[in-house]
Amino acid sequence: MPLTFPPPTAARDDLDGLLLLGGQPTVENLVAAYSQGIFPWPVDDLPLAWFCPPRRGILRLARLHVGRSLARAQRQSPWHISFDESFGEVMRACQTQPRPGQAGTWITPQLVRGYTELHAAGHAHSVEVWEGDTLVGGLYGVAVRGVFAGESMFHHRPNASKLAVLALARHLRARGASFFDIQQLTPHMVVLGAEEVSRDEFLALLVNEQNAGRQLFDAD
Repeated sequence: MPLTFPPPTAARDDLDGLLLLGGQPTVENLVAAYSQGIFPWPVDDLPLAWFCPPRRGILRLARLHVGRSLARAQRQSPWHISFDESFGEVMRACQTQPRPGQAGTWITPQLVRGYTELHAAGHAHSVEVWEGDTLVGGLYGVAVRGVFAGESMFHHRPNASKLAVLALARHLRARGASFFDIQQLTPHMVVLGAEEVSRDEFLALLVNEQNAGRQLFDAD
C-alpha cells in the first residue's frame, strides 16, 4: 500500500528531520517522497525512516567551484565518463566505499532493490568514470519532476568522484537546472561550492525548479 507522507514542515527537527517511519522503498513511494523533498535513510533497529532535515545541502550550479588542481586533473584525465551504463555496479561500489566515522553502510539490500527498480522506471541515474573497462568512480541519484537529488558517490582513484560531479553538473546545467540536492553537506562537496540552506529555503527552491517543467534525463 502506498505511503501518505505528512507535509515536510511536520518533520521532527530534534530528530534530524524525521518525518515518518515504515513502508517500503517502492517506485511509487520514492517518487512521492522526492517530489516533496523527502528521502529515506535507514536507522538501526527501526522501520525504514523518511527525512526532510531542517538544514539541507545543495549545490547551486552557478556557484560550482573548480579549483586549479581539479581543473588540471579534468583536462589531463584519461578516463571516460558515461551516464546510466552501469547503475547497479555504481550502487554496489557506493555500498562498499569506506566512509570516515562509519562502521557500515546505510545502503541496505532493501534500498538497493528499491533504487534499482527506480532506475528501471527511469527516475534513478548514475554517472560512471571508467579507466578502460574498469569502473574507478561514480555517483547515483534520483531525478523527479525536474530536480536531481544526489544519493551517494565513490572513488577508487583520486578525483574520480569529483569528476563525476562535474560531469553531472555540466549535464544538469545544459538541461536548464539551477541546483541539485546533496541532502547533507560534506567536506568533499564544500570544496566544489556546495552550501547549506534552511528547509524552508530548500522547499521554495524545489517548487520553483519543479514549476519550470524541465526534463533532466530523457527517460524521466
